[in-house]
Amino acid sequence: MASRRPAPAPYRCTECGWTTSKWAGRCGECQQWGTVVEAAAQTGVLRNFSPVAPSAARAARPITEFTTAESPRRPSGVAEFDRVLGGGIVPGAAILLSGEPGVGKSTLLLEVAAQAARDGNRVLYVSAEESTAQVRLRAERTGALHDELYLASETDLATLIGHVDEVKPSLLIVDSVQTVSSSLSEGLAGHPSQVREVAATLIRIAKERGLPVLIVGHVTKDGSIAGPRLLEHLVDVVCHFEGDRQTSLRFVRALKNRFGPTDEVGCFEMTGDGISEVPDPSGLFLGKGAPVSGTCVTVALEGRRALPVEIQALVIPTSAPNPRRVVNGVESSRVAMILAVLERRARLKLSERDVYVSTVGGVKLTEPGADLAIALAISSAATDRAIPHQVAAFGELSLTGEIRPVAQLAQRRTEAGRLGYTGLIDAGVQDLTSALERLRLLPDSGGPGEDAPVERGASRGRREPSADRASSPARREQSAGPSRPAARIPDRVAAGSGMAADDGIAEHPGF
Repeated sequence: MASRRPAPAPYRCTECGWTTSKWAGRCGECQQWGTVVEAAAQTGVLRNFSPVAPSAARAARPITEFTTAESPRRPSGVAEFDRVLGGGIVPGAAILLSGEPGVGKSTLLLEVAAQAARDGNRVLYVSAEESTAQVRLRAERTGALHDELYLASETDLATLIGHVDEVKPSLLIVDSVQTVSSSLSEGLAGHPSQVREVAATLIRIAKERGLPVLIVGHVTKDGSIAGPRLLEHLVDVVCHFEGDRQTSLRFVRALKNRFGPTDEVGCFEMTGDGISEVPDPSGLFLGKGAPVSGTCVTVALEGRRALPVEIQALVIPTSAPNPRRVVNGVESSRVAMILAVLERRARLKLSERDVYVSTVGGVKLTEPGADLAIALAISSAATDRAIPHQVAAFGELSLTGEIRPVAQLAQRRTEAGRLGYTGLIDAGVQDLTSALERLRLLPDSGGPGEDAPVERGASRGRREPSADRASSPARREQSAGPSRPAARIPDRVAAGSGMAADDGIAEHPGF
């Protein structure tokens, strides 16, 4: 007797394809919540899915016969946004812009739509979250009114496509993909199957008609894009709009870009009149006034952009059994490692002190090139000795206290020199202790007002027996003085000749 064929599983995960005979709130394979749907409901999604433009009528040709002139980039009119996209918008591209609520996603895309309309392009802006009156009020406030900018408030996908057929725009903006629903898929708007169906349809329209589509995407409480992971795979560009809502500064980062570099950053500033570009953000990340203890400037790389950032630190005694470690703008794990290196290699006592580390302007530093500047800022705060205002530092710290080179060193030096930083501390110093000694930031070093530069092998006077072998009576007497002005750069650097490479403070020849 022939065996019966097993019945197909009625439920399938929209993320990984895992099947089950009964519904489950969580996929048993990829552990994603809310992705298990009926297989019958998913067939509608697959039936209408087409990630690329149909090309059956075109014969395959050698790749050398194709030219990029068939898809020229079109500037959006917002230079910082074009920087992130790699030079402009490619026809037929699907661009996803994600960000937290209230960060300014709709305001940015409305500015892009207005600039495109001013350039003579017809733009269709479809808002599924706001009414047309609400969008009109924001457009009046930001100066985005134009006859070539068409506006619609619609949540049904079929009606949205009807607007596209009627207006025939050169640019389509959908706000947002999680609030548009399709009758071909079950579930409410925002359900993974709905997001997949809506995104697949919009991408198919973009590829078939050569129509660039800008799509707004929501994020979850952990910062990831809401909906199935397939959404990020289908689109051509994924941009993330971030920024602290307590400050006016905003960043657009390219997380994925099929037409340009990733990790590129665009800088914007939120104002009462909307959003404006910040082509030179250096002044936003640097403090003002005379040098004070606990500050150090570094030059970080965000994509191909060099950003000078001031790092601030505060170190105060505490009687609590567990000292506080408060970090803002840098990774807490790296700060913890730097504190351990300072205590072990530089003998800086921090176990009974609260340490606060922050960046100016709310910028977030993720690269290890800021390790040295963080260490110098903490040492400056712990010893209450200011770093000279013309000093900038960049370098990665190892657990042995070694200063390692950073990427794009020449670009960092050029940017530092453009802003007037002539004393550069980088991997030319062999280790962290030597860098601290040059700036007199060691707890046993001389007073900050000394004029004589510290030389290797220089006489430090007769050593007295103590727990710290590197201390001397003269240095202890000077460090105990009431006045703690900024540490003085050695005369050779101040005169413009620069120190030797192994001294760690060098003036770039191009400065």
